[in-house]
Amino acid sequence: MAVSVDGQVVTFTPPAGATGLVGDMTDWRKRDPIPVEGSAPIVLTLPRGAWVEYAWVDAAGEAFADPDNDQKSLNPWWPYPRAVVVGDYARHRLWTLPDATRRGTAHRLTWDGGVFPGKRRAIVHTPHGYAGGPLPVYYVQDGVAFYRTGRLGELLDRAVEAGLATGAAFVFVEPVDRNEEYYLNDRYLDFLTAEVFPQVEGPLLQANERGLWGASLGGLISLYTASRHPELFTRVVSHSGAFIARPGAVRPEGGIDTTTAGEWLREQLEAQPPRHLRVSLDTGVLEWLTGPNRRMAAALADLGLPHQYREYPSGHNWITWREALPEALLFMQGCEACGPGAGVAEDRGQQLRQDVQAAVRDLRREGGLTEEEIARLVHEELERPL
Repeated sequence: MAVSVDGQVVTFTPPAGATGLVGDMTDWRKRDPIPVEGSAPIVLTLPRGAWVEYAWVDAAGEAFADPDNDQKSLNPWWPYPRAVVVGDYARHRLWTLPDATRRGTAHRLTWDGGVFPGKRRAIVHTPHGYAGGPLPVYYVQDGVAFYRTGRLGELLDRAVEAGLATGAAFVFVEPVDRNEEYYLNDRYLDFLTAEVFPQVEGPLLQANERGLWGASLGGLISLYTASRHPELFTRVVSHSGAFIARPGAVRPEGGIDTTTAGEWLREQLEAQPPRHLRVSLDTGVLEWLTGPNRRMAAALADLGLPHQYREYPSGHNWITWREALPEALLFMQGCEACGPGAGVAEDRGQQLRQDVQAAVRDLRREGGLTEEEIARLVHEELERPL
């Protein structure tokens, strides 16, 4: 058996050739692998409800997939991660709704980069039936991943049709070199204003507010850029923001530093609070960025800035971010009553009461409970939030 779960205790049984275990529990290669002692299983206690991704490493330090586990992940970086679920992995209710029948329109843009070299691409998602007029526009970093894997445009369509959100546009902007573009690079704003805005605002839509949206390094550049430019941006969504960063910081072996550079951006925001921003932050609890995101959220709370912060029982991956998308979307675009589905909550409440009445009839028919006990159970059920 590759892996077994008993409550929060997870037992990983190493396959032949395995010398260590890496994954969300080790921040992959940011900490040393958990060593295999002989052929003994590795036993860990992990968060209840967690989706945990992992791989084995061989004697040469190369990672490989667990041959006895066919549960693949949504990890876009490597082919070898496999997943284990600790109990029941909860999905947000927006993901359980049917696909929207009234869907937005996708406009595809391609051009030769000027600020950064290379072929540039973006997908602009406008709401169903949009024929002009002002609306919020979110510029989304790592655009293809948010469009295809995150399905953010589809999620908005569902929420609007269900009467849970107001319409907005998403501009899914794809990077060429995300490490260069997203690591506290002021030229990224030049790229947006000189190359992306002119192709979107005017030709395709009219913006009354702008937001920046991203994950990891995309979350870093979103909060960094928006915090410094109140004349342009009023909203930020960051998933697992890479808030261990400092301008110009590199690792000894080369490359950007996201492990030892300190939390420079938080210090900047504490010194100059971005009071123009509405911010949604979230992170997984099985990643090296949990602490920095908690401290960033605490700083926003201490400053009295409008924000929300949420944590998910998973790691630095698309399972975490896709599950976080609905609450981030509702924080930015949610409404109590709007659009064609405004009666959804009321209809669900009525359906709940009908279900309870049917259950009461069944209980009476079957016997075994007094009228008083039935009344208490019904009252408790109806008091539960919808």
